[in-house]
Amino acid sequence: MIGNMMFQPLLISSLIEHAATYHADTAIISKNTDGSITHSSWGNIAKNSKRFANVLQSFDFAVSDRVATLAWNNHRHLETWYGISGSGLICHTINPRLFPEQLTYIINDANDKALIFDKTFLNLVLSIKDSLPYIEHFICLDAYDEKIQNAFPEVLFYDELIESQSAHFDWPELDESKASSLCYTSGTTGHPKGVLYSHRSTVLHSYATCLPDSFNFSAKDCILPVVPMFHVNAWGTPYAAAMAGCSMVLPGPMLDGASLVQLIDQYQVTNALGVPTIWQGLLTAARQSGSQLKSLQRNVVGGAACPPSMVQAFKDEFQCETIHAWGMTETSPMGVVNQLKAKHLKLDESAQFELRFAQGRPPFGVNIRISDDEKGRTELARDGQTTGHLQIKGHWIVESYFNQFTNTVTEDGWFDTGDMATIDQDGYMVISDRSKDLIKSGGEWISSVELENIAIAHPEIDMVAVIAATHLKWDERPVLIAKKSASSQVTEDTILAFYTDKIAKWQIPDKVIFVDSIPVGGTGKVLKKDLREIYGSILLAVE
Repeated sequence: MIGNMMFQPLLISSLIEHAATYHADTAIISKNTDGSITHSSWGNIAKNSKRFANVLQSFDFAVSDRVATLAWNNHRHLETWYGISGSGLICHTINPRLFPEQLTYIINDANDKALIFDKTFLNLVLSIKDSLPYIEHFICLDAYDEKIQNAFPEVLFYDELIESQSAHFDWPELDESKASSLCYTSGTTGHPKGVLYSHRSTVLHSYATCLPDSFNFSAKDCILPVVPMFHVNAWGTPYAAAMAGCSMVLPGPMLDGASLVQLIDQYQVTNALGVPTIWQGLLTAARQSGSQLKSLQRNVVGGAACPPSMVQAFKDEFQCETIHAWGMTETSPMGVVNQLKAKHLKLDESAQFELRFAQGRPPFGVNIRISDDEKGRTELARDGQTTGHLQIKGHWIVESYFNQFTNTVTEDGWFDTGDMATIDQDGYMVISDRSKDLIKSGGEWISSVELENIAIAHPEIDMVAVIAATHLKWDERPVLIAKKSASSQVTEDTILAFYTDKIAKWQIPDKVIFVDSIPVGGTGKVLKKDLREIYGSILLAVE
């Protein structure tokens, strides 16, 4: 016997329909590539998404054909998202920070039929277009521009395309397991790999995102997704915002601290989301401008470990709660979020603060474990001390990569993340390191993340990375790569002394190297592979 309840497929189109019906006048603020501001609303976003769905239908694409976007966080990009996925096509967001060779590879691997791009990426598109044999339509995500037309005669313009279309479109009732969107991994080793999300996984992920113990979105919030829409779908926030009816501020390409401070203060942003390097710039700009960021209640930090000093700064200086989270392209991306339990509220402030360093615990819908190896042969203790290979499973976790016909999971159905972690009895997970970034010194493991968190707390250091350098006696030893603050005169001895009493003496880095910049990849993560290639043998020179 089955239940007597209605069945409606979980579809992305239902999210924009809900927002248009119940939150039509809720503001969507968009900063354009030229710096101008567009004031829109969920109602207007919905209408234009239907207009664009009609455009796509006129192209005579087949269900599940891929349409690529190469664009910043703005209202037009948001409209295309719902138009593409809602109409039964697959929205393939592309990271413009990848190398041209990588862009060409993933566009061709996805067999994209159309490429939508912001005009700031015109030269990039022109440089690779002859290598994209499957693209049938190039669409500039803007109004008609004569200069662009002259440089790219076959280009179409988004505003012109939707202007002639009806705002009426009947969203198809798709199978909820149909693919909705496609994101590729950053490809730090080998070719990027595609992760193909479904309508069902995306809607369930949106529910989880909105939960009070997750990002806690509501119709009272104004959220600022600083994380780009091309980076794991801006962590799913454009979908969750439509579900909750949040107002959104879309920052466009201007992600510097001063620009973000201005947006937060002008539009009374309550919740912002981004990677640690973004928040470091925001803190610096807020201090310089004297802004108190009064509206900002919460900021979500993901993409890399959040330094404890950053959590403390947001709390003490700006009365803003920092929420640590962890995930990856393969997890849609939410895996765990750090929200305290009721019993933790009885702890003193310093004990609560210590708990905030963990990446967090999983919401309903995902499960995590640590194993003795990548194949998951033996699950290890949830004691908060034992370190193992972090593995995950759930409703929005990858099972296999796009265009690859073998499962990526263990025999018992878990995805190995490549991270090393501990899990305590309450499910709070702490990343020790990426398995490839752990430093094995004399048979003992050293966490590069822990060393980085100590160094970044020094007031004269702006950015750090710790790598394993080859050592004749100990196999590997930690080396700290550091970028000084402007006008800083800090020395290597001063930084090494800063570690005293904060970590075991044998774990203190052997050397500090000061650099003008530290390389980061397309998603804002430090490229430790590049640093190891440059500095991995530096200790051999002094043996």
